[in-house]
Amino acid sequence: MELALLEKYSKAGPRYTSYPTAPYFTGQFGERQWLDELRQGREAARDLSLYVHIPFCDTLCYYCGCNMVATRNYDKARDYLTALFQEIDRVAELTSARRVVRQLHWGGGTPTYLHPEDIRRLFAQLAGRFSIGADAEISCEIDPRELTRAHVQALRDCGFNRVSLGVQDLNDQVQRAVNRIQSESLIREVFGWLRDAGFDSINIDLMVGLPHQTAASYKETLDKIVALNPDRLAIFNYAHVPWMKKHQTLIVEADLPSLSTRLALQQQIMAALTAAGYVYIGMDHYAKHDDEIVRAQQEKTLYRNFQGYTTHKHCDIYAFGASAISQTDDVYVQNVKKLADYQRLIGEGRLPVERGLRVSREDKLRRDAITRLMCDLEVDKARFGAQWGIDFDTYFSDALEELSAMARDGLVELTADKIIVTAVGRIFLRNIAMPFDAYLKQSSDEQPRFSKTV
Repeated sequence: MELALLEKYSKAGPRYTSYPTAPYFTGQFGERQWLDELRQGREAARDLSLYVHIPFCDTLCYYCGCNMVATRNYDKARDYLTALFQEIDRVAELTSARRVVRQLHWGGGTPTYLHPEDIRRLFAQLAGRFSIGADAEISCEIDPRELTRAHVQALRDCGFNRVSLGVQDLNDQVQRAVNRIQSESLIREVFGWLRDAGFDSINIDLMVGLPHQTAASYKETLDKIVALNPDRLAIFNYAHVPWMKKHQTLIVEADLPSLSTRLALQQQIMAALTAAGYVYIGMDHYAKHDDEIVRAQQEKTLYRNFQGYTTHKHCDIYAFGASAISQTDDVYVQNVKKLADYQRLIGEGRLPVERGLRVSREDKLRRDAITRLMCDLEVDKARFGAQWGIDFDTYFSDALEELSAMARDGLVELTADKIIVTAVGRIFLRNIAMPFDAYLKQSSDEQPRFSKTV
């Protein structure tokens, strides 16, 4: 890959964990509309995926783009759990027990900020209100810095079978620059605990594009992480959005890696992980060649939602907690972000909805095209056209025109029958999806600000 490509395609664009993307949700879709959707879907044939947002962390990581609260006052977590239990109860009352939970994920913040006894209480609340499948995928994000063996045991006792360990970088200078100090020995110890506990899958999160990162320093991190032999790796590009996350102003922009360094880092990551036996799924995600997510991509059953890549396509997502986003086939809905607002609305006996969107057929059609590119890395035009009752080349003539320039740059192959993402193009998946996004074609005055695509 050439530096010129990175310079050309490193521009603002959505991450496509949904389509339409979250900035286009509207306050005109609120609590009443979400209640109607829940009631209408009570007996739906679709299974469920549950998400719980725990926003608390002990300390603030300067790069963080999540909805979080840094505090050491645990009373805030106790108050939050009281409200969270009430939200779970209200949604469960509108959900048939015949609908099976196939996936459960806790994110944050740091879910293991919770004391072990509260991990057990929260899981019991969910298990008592919903029908969790015996083979459900149950996962939790983990910050190793405050983790204890008691936390690990609580997760396993509850039935968690997957974890994602936040590491980001092992270099001391990088860690100091982003205020996330954690030694290599700590990571090794915690990873050992997780392996000993018998989790089915352990993912490690890394980040590229942080201050002071160099090819030499990152090679050391990669070598040490690969030696741990995690089942999956997510290597996210740092999204510098200080206009959205004010604490990111604590990062010195002059210390961020240059485009040429970022290119070297991307090439290094690809080479090192491929040599170690990992398959690049796309959008920052790698997995071992025999992982179910790799098989799903090969079998064209992979899907993408707010939790990232998933093998559970035909599930409605019911999400709980501040800022959490729920999704059915027809609707997106997001809770209020501020803890005070969330707890106030729950205290008033309401569902804490801030905004949402009912998707149109046009939205679904374009969502499917974007999803197929990001998951299958190709689109069969005839098959897609037959499914949606369109002539693909005519309907997406403007998108194909934009993609023709990408084809000349080697990001995609355009044939009479297919759009195929190349090996180089996997790094630019967000760019490849953007021509299919009708919302980006609106007036520039109406456009939200996005992070850089690469």
